[in-house]
Amino acid sequence: MSRSLETKTRMGRGAVRDLPNRFEKLAMDLDPDVVQDDPSMEEDGGLPNPKTTFFEDRSESIIVKNDSPDVGFSAGINPYRGCEHGCAYCYARPYHEYLGFSAGLEFETKIMVKPRAAELLRQELSRPKYEPQVLGMSGVTDCYQPAERKFRITRSCLEVLAEFRNPVTLITKNFLITRDIDVLKELAAFDAVQVFISITTLNADLATKMEPRASRPSHRLRAVEMLAKAGVPVGVMVAPIIPGLNDREMPAVLEAAKAAGAITAGYTMLRLPYGVKDVFQEWLRENFPEKLERILGTVRSVRGGKLNVSDFATRMRGEGPYADQVRQMFHVFRERLGFNARMRELRTEHFRKPGDMQMTLGV
Repeated sequence: MSRSLETKTRMGRGAVRDLPNRFEKLAMDLDPDVVQDDPSMEEDGGLPNPKTTFFEDRSESIIVKNDSPDVGFSAGINPYRGCEHGCAYCYARPYHEYLGFSAGLEFETKIMVKPRAAELLRQELSRPKYEPQVLGMSGVTDCYQPAERKFRITRSCLEVLAEFRNPVTLITKNFLITRDIDVLKELAAFDAVQVFISITTLNADLATKMEPRASRPSHRLRAVEMLAKAGVPVGVMVAPIIPGLNDREMPAVLEAAKAAGAITAGYTMLRLPYGVKDVFQEWLRENFPEKLERILGTVRSVRGGKLNVSDFATRMRGEGPYADQVRQMFHVFRERLGFNARMRELRTEHFRKPGDMQMTLGV
């Protein structure tokens, strides 16, 4: 007997369907004229797969400030809005609703691209009042998502940062970052870069379901190895921890990352703000229906009975007995494997403005 449309999957997508935008009164279904022709869909019983569409983001600034004490930097660069990786748990999905899109399929298929990012970055770094500071990339969506292979916006921003020697921290789950090792080495020579590779699981099948268009876990470990051998400081993020799904893998992920050359490690607990909870629950119902109640029950136990708590300091780790167990497990294995408690502090004293350098050379 065939399954209902509500429970069929779309190959290569994390969200089961689009969701109503909490800011919009109208909701739209997928237009059949904008789907990919994929004969295998009919054979597999899956739903048609929407095409990815790219839109130009005409923002007039590129450095975004934040006041969160949880993220490790107070300013960041987001070359893209939306992310084709399609991670079912992605906390950034609700940001797409501010653009009039859905936190579901549209987050994965309608990507905002900032083609002027490097130009705007150069302008901002060149301003007389600019004070050098650590900038974060992938603070919201992954700066090495599949679109980067075509648009190369992240690379162009890194080239500007290397020219100015402005420090940057990056986090990604895509092997594509290894393409830019040459620029990352330039920054590393001035203690101006650190990279975190996000590895949620070592199980390739689980990763394919949970992060459909991200690099395989083995490729992410290979990225750690290549970055480490190139002298680029690299750590691993076991994030997010999903109770009852990947939590028991934490020791194995840490061990594999350490063997590959990671020097530090971190983790975060699953967060399900706004529309993310709906996307994730539908994904669980489709892929792990027998675990749904247990997983959501444990999430509530670390969030004061809710699926999400946005309070600073606790939102990344959670509270309660289960959260304490995860915290203890992480610290035990971090120490046992010899990880540093944190990365070496990035330095700003080598910052320079190319125009000033040329004036100095001309004296």
